Amino acid sequence: MNGTDDEPDGDGRVDDEGDGDGRVDDGGDGDDGHGHGEITPLRAAAERVRDLREEWLDRWDVESVSLDRVSGRTLAEPVDAPDDVPARSHATMDGYAFDATEGYPYELVDREVFPESDPSALGDGEAVRIFTGAPLPAGADAVLKQEQATVEDGRLDGSPTEPGTYVYERGSNVAAGERLFAAGERLGAKDAVLLGDLGIDEVPVVERLSVGLLATGTEIHEGRHTDLDSPMLAGLVRGWGAEATYEGTVPDEYERVRDRIAGLAAGHDVVMTTGGTSVGDKDYVVRALRELGTVRFHRVALRPGKPIAVATLDDRDAVVFAIPGKPVGAHAVTSLVARPFFTGNTALPTVDAAVTSDVGISVPGFTYAVPVTLDGGEATPLGHVDSPLAVYDETFDPSVLSSSTRATRADGFVLTESALSAGEAVDVVPYPVVER
Repeated sequence: MNGTDDEPDGDGRVDDEGDGDGRVDDGGDGDDGHGHGEITPLRAAAERVRDLREEWLDRWDVESVSLDRVSGRTLAEPVDAPDDVPARSHATMDGYAFDATEGYPYELVDREVFPESDPSALGDGEAVRIFTGAPLPAGADAVLKQEQATVEDGRLDGSPTEPGTYVYERGSNVAAGERLFAAGERLGAKDAVLLGDLGIDEVPVVERLSVGLLATGTEIHEGRHTDLDSPMLAGLVRGWGAEATYEGTVPDEYERVRDRIAGLAAGHDVVMTTGGTSVGDKDYVVRALRELGTVRFHRVALRPGKPIAVATLDDRDAVVFAIPGKPVGAHAVTSLVARPFFTGNTALPTVDAAVTSDVGISVPGFTYAVPVTLDGGEATPLGHVDSPLAVYDETFDPSVLSSSTRATRADGFVLTESALSAGEAVDVVPYPVVER
């Protein structure tokens, strides 16, 4: 049922996006089987999906990858430091190494210490020429940089120096046995630096999750409406490190919907459906999920995007995200609720801005995702009558906006539970934050 969210679409199906009941619950899904149960708050929904990821982690296959391939991958096992890093104290400046607890002058020994050296110990009152990155010889605890040094007749003098000066001390970066990475952590490119410094060449990671994308709806199946959701969802899950496969469409026939989901669950770690998640006569997806497995929750207090469902099909080792059909709402609820399953991350970094127009809300008790464009420090609600896309006057309209594909030209969105006033400071979540 792509393309519907609030009103009938011509074949009798409706979406309860605007039911206005305002009921919110952070416990179980509480559904009565017909989509009229309690609504899970947005933050609670994201946290429950993140917890589901932790619950599911041990079910996923593991492979080893080299450090140049760790970015975006999920660690299958924790990583503890095998040794102190650095294993030996090093000089951080070119200069002279000595025991700073003794006083000037020092007797300069006739040798030099380079990064590749294995220097012999210094005797009492001795100093040695040393270069950046070179290991400190035993008996030295400080470095006097060469610009501050004076050498005459083989004797070193210079400015006062405390122990530890210009020294990268053993174990100061990492202590042996210290836990540095947790199982389930999603790695980035920068993590290859520390892993390499630990002497680790490859790490065990979860194999990329296989995601099967299925669009429901007779109008989609027959080619009367374009499937706008599946390409967008494929891009999201690939950005989160998973493999996405478009598995086609299915018409609004209960047995066919159920059987297609069951078949895809047998071959994928995750099934992501679009459409058919609400309470219309032809909304069969949630009913099918109840027959095939356990619906963890259905409906989230988010507008647009409320009628998402999350289910586990334990017999098939699969998780299902049933996404509502309107594309802007589908993007919002998938990136805010489904994302933690792939990334383990519920954080939403923001940028500061001032909203340019009044934005009212029609139903309390919901979080509203208001798309905005950014220009300097100003956030213009895209969809407001004063923006290039005139969908609503003052009261935010999630139903129509959710279908307005031009709204995807926004730079980010503001999450709010209350009306916004022109000039009010807001936190804008840039779209790249939720797309990676």
